[in-house]
Order: sequence, then structure tokens, then C-alpha cells
Amino acid sequence: MTFPTRLLTRASIGLSTALILAAAGTASAQTALDEVLRTKTLRVAIPTDFPPYGSVGTDLAPQGLDIDMARYIAAKLGVKAELLPVTTANRIPYLQTRKADLVISTLGKNPEREKVIDFSIAYSPFFIGVFGPKAIALKSPADLAGKSIAVTRGSVDDAELTKVAPPSTELRRFEDNNTTISAFVAGQTQLVATSAQVASAMMSKNPQLGAEYKFVLKDSPNFVGVAKGEDKLRARVNEILAEAGKSGELDKLSVKWLGRPTGDLPQ
Repeated sequence: MTFPTRLLTRASIGLSTALILAAAGTASAQTALDEVLRTKTLRVAIPTDFPPYGSVGTDLAPQGLDIDMARYIAAKLGVKAELLPVTTANRIPYLQTRKADLVISTLGKNPEREKVIDFSIAYSPFFIGVFGPKAIALKSPADLAGKSIAVTRGSVDDAELTKVAPPSTELRRFEDNNTTISAFVAGQTQLVATSAQVASAMMSKNPQLGAEYKFVLKDSPNFVGVAKGEDKLRARVNEILAEAGKSGELDKLSVKWLGRPTGDLPQ
């Protein structure tokens, strides 16, 4: 056998081996849904430090929109939900190492993440909004005219609010979220612009304020994370979410935890 022939043969063997391994990888990657149904358990990575999406209740049990969503999907699959508390840093590695079947943890979609995991259709909004007392009628940015509003300096909240606030709005900027919220709670401003989770914690701790959601400044929806290549599981999750959207279940969860319906979510 000549030297070029040996090279060609080795290349052919290498290519064949690579194709076999790739095919095997694809086949094995499609086992998640079967395993969930076999074990009757759906392992879901969830947050416990990010209310109202996920936190720990007085009974020390996880609670929040993402927790309800995990249990809803498990119930629709006819299995039990095994909830796995994660942090922002380790939630995607939980999928990659197959410690979790799904990630339902305020997960936004971007090109970098799409390189390493797959995503369902959106299931809930994640938004920055304006919040204030029920006694103040406020439905749109135009209604901010002549009112005072607290916002954290240099934040996305600040940038989005500045885009739409009428010139007569009194924007009072503070150095961090805690100071911003404290100013509103203390009555230094009539309104506050912040994220849904910060507002939820504020309203929970200060029910005497009678504060409520007014309108959205910026939407950034949440998606369910699925391990790369697990198309069967992702397709089934998408079916469940699409049905929940049509039946109004997604709106119910959003109103329960965020104080507003889901709005138009990307598919």
C-alpha cells in the first residue's frame, strides 16, 4: 500500500468513525423524554432567590411562577416534578451535564446561549415596568406628565424610562435599587420604575403602599431551556406551552405572580 493510499484509507476510516459517533450522539441525545416517561420524574432546574419567579416560602418550600410552570409541565407529562434549585451561573451546566431535563429559571434567549442549549417557545414575560399606588391612574407613558418617579441611575430601567417620559416628568435618580425602592416607600416619589421581581419583593414587604403594576417599559420573555439535540422533549414542551397559552393558563400564572397577563410572547 502506498503512502498516499494509506493516508486516504486512514482519512476514510476517520470520517466513517466520526459519522458513526455523530449518529450515535444524535440517537443518544434523543433519550430525555423517554427517560422522563420511564422514571415518571421530570428534573427541573429552578430559582429560589429571584422572586416572584422563584423563592422559598415560610414553609421552606419553593414557590413562584417558574416553580408553578415546572409543576404544570410535569403534570401534563403525567410525571412528578423534581425541583433542583440552581443559580444563574450553574443553571445551563445542569442541562449540559444532564443533571436536569429542563431549566425553568428566568432564562432569556440569546445567540451565545443558543450555541450550547435549545429553547422552548416563551412561557412568561420578564419586564421592567412602572409601579405605583392604585389611587394614581396611570396607563401609558403620557400619564407620567407632572408626576415624580424614582429610578436607578444608569440602569436599563433609567434608559427605557428616559426614552418615553414626557418633559414635565420629575425623574429622580438614585444610585442603586435599594435606595430607589427606599425613596418610593418613604414617599419621596409618587411612582417607581423597576423590574418585576424587585417590585414584587417591594410590594410583598410593604402591602400598606397599595402599589400595583401600571405599564411595561421593556419586555424580555423567559424560555424553557432544553439540552442540545433533545428535540422530542422540546417539541412536547412546546405543545404543552402552546396549549396553555390558548387555554389562558399562562395568563393565569402571569397575573398571579406578576400582576399582568403575558401579553404577546414570541413563539
